[in-house]
Amino acid sequence: MIVEHRLLDTHENEDAAMLCPPRWLAALLVALCLTASAAGGADVGEPAPEARASAAETVERLHGGLLASMKGGEELGFQGRFDGLRPIVEETFDLNFMGSKSVGRYWKKLSPAEKEIWIDKFTSFLAANYAGNFDAYDGESFHTLGEEPAKRETLVVLTELRIPNSDDIILNYRLRKTADGWRIIDIYLKGTVSELALRRSDFSTTLKAKGFPELAAAVDKKILDLRTKGGG
Repeated sequence: MIVEHRLLDTHENEDAAMLCPPRWLAALLVALCLTASAAGGADVGEPAPEARASAAETVERLHGGLLASMKGGEELGFQGRFDGLRPIVEETFDLNFMGSKSVGRYWKKLSPAEKEIWIDKFTSFLAANYAGNFDAYDGESFHTLGEEPAKRETLVVLTELRIPNSDDIILNYRLRKTADGWRIIDIYLKGTVSELALRRSDFSTTLKAKGFPELAAAVDKKILDLRTKGGG
């Protein structure tokens, strides 16, 4: 697969999904080839060094949680991995921003109660996706390679997942500054493919065609499937 090295515009293609460990990677890449879309992005002024360091630390906090989940693996079980990862997801992702972008323009049509329910389900789905997939350790390691300024005062933290006896996987994280510090708003597998955009395609289509109750039920089903696959 050949992918242009372009970052997506936060306001045009922002959806997130989680990467998968090596045994699921081939299937994930096929899906990305079939459905990914991209828009150009331009650099802006570079944030202060201390702000950049905190952005990298946010990503490294997530990576530390993923490694703990992998190393705990079967001993923790799905529920143990989920319970450990959900607080880390809450600490490292801008969930209100991502949750709203994951349903696109239909976010404005949801009631306040529906918005609250959706953010909770979206958070649980991210944690379940990690818990269901990061369930075994085979010597993998995460490495932070650097940071780059991006559009609308965001930062991209460049990382890679190194896998023994296999190709490294490029993972770039886009973050923005919030009142609670730098938070992840998208993940780019192989450097440029927005996982948030893929989720928006799925979630917004369901919301438009079937309504919010069906969308909520569909996400509950996805979480149950991840639990079953992850031995929960």
